[in-house]
Amino acid sequence: MKKHQIILASSLIFTLLFYNESVGVNLAIFGLLLTCLISYSFQDRSVDRSHLVLVITSVLSCLAFAWYGDAASFFAMAISVLFLQFKTQDSQLKIIQIFPLVFLNAFATLGRVFMFGQWLPERKIHNNFAKKLVAYVVIPTIFLVVFFAAYSFGSAHFSSLLTDYTLDLDIVQVILIGILGFYISFSFWNYWVPEICYEKNEILDNEFSNVNEIKNQNTFSFLDLDFERKSGEITLFLLNFMLLIFIVTYNYEQFFEVVTAQASKLSSDTHERVNAVIFSIIMAVGVILFYFKGGFNFDKKAANLKKLAQIWIVLNGLLIVSTIIKNSEYVSFFGLTYKRLGVYAFLILAIIGLVFTFLKIRRQKTNAYLVNQMVWYFYGTILLCSFVNWGNLITNYNISVNKGVEPRFLSSLNFNDEARREYFLKNDLDGRLQEINREELINGYQNESFLSKALYYEFVSNK
Repeated sequence: MKKHQIILASSLIFTLLFYNESVGVNLAIFGLLLTCLISYSFQDRSVDRSHLVLVITSVLSCLAFAWYGDAASFFAMAISVLFLQFKTQDSQLKIIQIFPLVFLNAFATLGRVFMFGQWLPERKIHNNFAKKLVAYVVIPTIFLVVFFAAYSFGSAHFSSLLTDYTLDLDIVQVILIGILGFYISFSFWNYWVPEICYEKNEILDNEFSNVNEIKNQNTFSFLDLDFERKSGEITLFLLNFMLLIFIVTYNYEQFFEVVTAQASKLSSDTHERVNAVIFSIIMAVGVILFYFKGGFNFDKKAANLKKLAQIWIVLNGLLIVSTIIKNSEYVSFFGLTYKRLGVYAFLILAIIGLVFTFLKIRRQKTNAYLVNQMVWYFYGTILLCSFVNWGNLITNYNISVNKGVEPRFLSSLNFNDEARREYFLKNDLDGRLQEINREELINGYQNESFLSKALYYEFVSNK
């Protein structure tokens, strides 16, 4: 199929799936359709292992959205299909470029759709059948419609020949959904990549391409390399010393200081400390990227600077480990929540980021190397969030340890209905307004038509 045919076919299917429907299984079906069309239309490019992995993750994330229909599975599905399309059509570009391109094309499509010569093929009528079709059908039909409208104003009985029949079709909704479907399909199949993306793509390479140029390249014009190198050594030595003091005081406050505060105060203190760690890790990586963005990667005199940077990474790793231990202790006292799981996720990503930062220095990689690697790990995290029923996991864990089992909290969690109901019934509990909202949500999904459903709720019994 040609590009304009795929765009029109996708628009038609989108309209059929979403007419008189809300978002549900229909969006998952549309995602599966796009995945199949990509694989079919670009069979010659479907040889890369990463492409096959993206096909699998796209299918799985579509199924996850059909099951849960929540924000996490939506983003997993959208990113998976977009990554697959981008990796298939523009495999030479770095995947990080997809994020600005999606934003850019969201606006560019509004103008590019009217540049018909770029996406519609030029056609001329060369055969008799087409000429007969235009001469004998199209032109007479146009005149027939125009004169029927004119005669209808002069005779009520004449106009009633057709107006007495009603068509159970919301034309306005069909048009609006059709426009939305065409906009999405056009942006997806005929997206625009500016030339600057190809020209600057080498900036995002993992390897330095101009080693000889950057070896003697200084960061500040008013400092030569010797002064800049010594400045970096002093800076990292002082930062390591300060971080070491912070780790000692941080761990003393976390594990040895006697605290008799209320649970709410302990919660806020813990969150403040975790936020401080998060900020510290981000700044730590930023410091490394600042000093090792160019020449110091290959400077033989920068051995001390590299050692100090590696010590800086190790100390930040120790800070992360102590924070994981404290978060685990906090969970053991108060149970799991989405936020505490999120802290685990960030800290694990932070450890991965520090590992790649360490490898960047050891293997003399560009700053883009770290970004390119972490994009895939963030994507994997989103996939994991969409596949796992975290609400049910939190509920079962908290019930098993008898922590964090407040009725209103359990009722606010997603996809834990069977476990929550059983626990409430056994202990004669009620989540009040949150419980009412959960049951209304379940009933609402169960009463929807198939295309608007989230399949998870089909397997939840009526209360």
